[in-house]
Amino acid sequence: MSKPVAREPQRRNARSNRARILATARRELGRDPDTTLEELARAAGVVRRTLFGHFPGRAALLEALAEEASEVLRSAMASAAEGPGPAGPAERALAHFMLLLWPVGDRYRMLLALARHDLGAERVADILAPARAEVTAILERGQRDGAFPAHLPPAVLSAGLEAMIVALLEQVNTGALEDDGTRATVATLVAAGVPRERAEKVVESVSPTVPGPTTPED
Repeated sequence: MSKPVAREPQRRNARSNRARILATARRELGRDPDTTLEELARAAGVVRRTLFGHFPGRAALLEALAEEASEVLRSAMASAAEGPGPAGPAERALAHFMLLLWPVGDRYRMLLALARHDLGAERVADILAPARAEVTAILERGQRDGAFPAHLPPAVLSAGLEAMIVALLEQVNTGALEDDGTRATVATLVAAGVPRERAEKVVESVSPTVPGPTTPED
C-alpha cells in the first residue's frame, strides 16, 4: 500500500495563495474597481488557474472579500465592547467605536465602489447592520443622557452619520482626504451635536485607548 501524500504543505500553500489573492484584490480593486481577474492574478504573482481554483468568478471573489470584511468588523466591534461601555459617557463610546471602525472602512472602502454594480447594496447593508445597530444604541443613550441633542431620531441620525462617513471614505478613495480616523471621528461627534472643541478633546482623550487595526496583513 502506497504512503499517503503529505498534504499539509499543499494546504499551507493554498491558504497562502488565497490570502495573497485577497490582499491583492483589496489593494487593486481599491485603485480600480474594474480590474479584471486576470490582472489580479498577475498582480498576486499566481497563474490564472490558481486564482480561479480559489475563486471561480468575480462574484465569488467579491463575496469572499465581503465575508472577510464582515469578520473583521465583528472583531472590531468585540474590541469596542471592551472600551467605554454602557455606563461610560456616550460621546466617548461613539468616539471609541468610530476610531476602531475607521481602519476597517478604510481597508474595505473599495466595497463601497463595487456595491453599486457588483456586490449589491443589500450585501453591504448586511455587513454594516451590526455597526448601524450599535451606533443607533449609543446615540439613543446619548440623547437620553443629554450628551447629544435630540433633534433627530437616533436611527435617522445614525443613517445620516453613516452617509457622511461613506462620503469621507470615498474622498479617501479619490485621494482628496488623508485621515487616520481622527478627523472623521471629530466630524461624526460634531454632526451628532457635540461642540467642535469638546469633540476634539474627547477624541484626543480616547485615541490612546484604541488598539491598533485588526485588519488582515497584506
